[in-house]
Amino acid sequence: MGDRRRTPVMVGPEPLTFDDVVHVARDGAPVALDEAAHKAMAESRAHVDELAARTIPAYGISTGFGALATRHIHPDLRAKLQVSLIRSHAAGSGPEVEREVVRALMLLRLRTLATGRTGIRPVTAETMAALLNAGITPVVYEFGSLGCSGDLAPLAHVALALTGEGEVRNAAGELVPAAAALAAADIEPVTLAAKEGLALINGTDGMLGMLVLAMTDLRELLRTADVAAAMSVEAQLGTDRVFAADLQALRPHPGQAVSAANLRALLADSPIMASHRGPDCTRVQDAYSLRCSPQVAGAARDTLAHAELVATRELAAAVDNPVVLPDGRVESNGNFHGAPLAYVLDFLAIPIADLASMSERRTDRMLDVARSHGLPAFLADDPGVDSGHMIAQYTQAAIVSELKRLAVPAGVDSIPSSAMQEDHVSMGWSAARKLRRAIDGLARVLAVELLTAARALDLRAPLRPGPATGAVVAALRAHVPAPGADRFLAPDIAAAVDLVRAGSLVAAAESVTGPLS
Repeated sequence: MGDRRRTPVMVGPEPLTFDDVVHVARDGAPVALDEAAHKAMAESRAHVDELAARTIPAYGISTGFGALATRHIHPDLRAKLQVSLIRSHAAGSGPEVEREVVRALMLLRLRTLATGRTGIRPVTAETMAALLNAGITPVVYEFGSLGCSGDLAPLAHVALALTGEGEVRNAAGELVPAAAALAAADIEPVTLAAKEGLALINGTDGMLGMLVLAMTDLRELLRTADVAAAMSVEAQLGTDRVFAADLQALRPHPGQAVSAANLRALLADSPIMASHRGPDCTRVQDAYSLRCSPQVAGAARDTLAHAELVATRELAAAVDNPVVLPDGRVESNGNFHGAPLAYVLDFLAIPIADLASMSERRTDRMLDVARSHGLPAFLADDPGVDSGHMIAQYTQAAIVSELKRLAVPAGVDSIPSSAMQEDHVSMGWSAARKLRRAIDGLARVLAVELLTAARALDLRAPLRPGPATGAVVAALRAHVPAPGADRFLAPDIAAAVDLVRAGSLVAAAESVTGPLS
């Protein structure tokens, strides 16, 4: 990771990768514009300069914007036009957006500038790169984007910082005026030229950046969900026969096969599983939350695969309006509409809610003496005096209920804007914001299940869990004490959440199984 942080991510006309976005957004990796980017930007800028010199109106170059596009702007007012555009569009409100999101949207906008399809000057793009490399993060606010005409307000706050106006967080995280931060980093503020205002703000970069980050987290959480499911099956004396490859192949969804293979690897050589394989076992089949785990976690994987396909296409896009074509034409278009991203951002929230719901049901079964097959009520040390994990399940239930609300799509709620010129919008930014909250909620729900399953496995002693699940219990026990009398439970949950987010529990399992898919 350290080497990747020091190695610049090269930005040019070619698409970035998911890893590129994550390294810049989260790891603080530097960026550099490649030679092809400089050439493409210089060529398209020449076309814009030629159009700006003509008397024929060209949208975004010599006209107003949105519903005001019918006004022709005199050459003497065009510098003011660009500054006014950015100042007026930097109209966000609410809490600050996270640093990683702002860095992701800056990188993605920079890459679109580097395609040469926006007409930006190379010096303006280089200034954007300089801000990223100096760790300067413009302050962007939660509310302001409708996910159409691009993420206008969020990107306008970034553009404002390029001109030395507005507020930013410096590399130390301190809130400072943009002018002061640029001066401290020896970065010259940009004086925007014709077309550059639109080029900086007319993109889907915030939506796309949040989608890439969410997909990265969800990939890890899907492995975590399989680990949690395996531990719950084991703790509840369930069967692993239903995860057999030949049974799973009868329904050939690729994600389902992957999840079932993970479960087989995680439950291999388990003394607990072996203890009830004999003919005296009366369990015919397990509850759905145990038996159908690969079907649900597999469908979530297949949904993620579709989202990755959409994101890959968007990473190859050059989104701006108007756009500068290779033959010099500057044409208006609707590529800024966020519908493709909004749909998958909404789509991912559905399996996240369902995964969490199934996790909560598995947890509840371990706490119910009527269904836990010999475990003490609520896994309490002295039931009645102690409450064990009773209220930990309440916390799960509260989060699951919130996740169901977050699964309601944002993309179906269009609100007209700009005097009905922009009469249908995607609300993709809102879909992305709620997806981030959903990812956080899923991590917390899985952490409670893992905490509960580990306690249940310990209470099965002298029987021992399998090598892989046992390694997960051991990793958890390095931070959370073994079962005993009731104690302050919130710190245990917080520690488990941290381990889930860091991928430590999956890594513990993989130390035995090898890489999980």
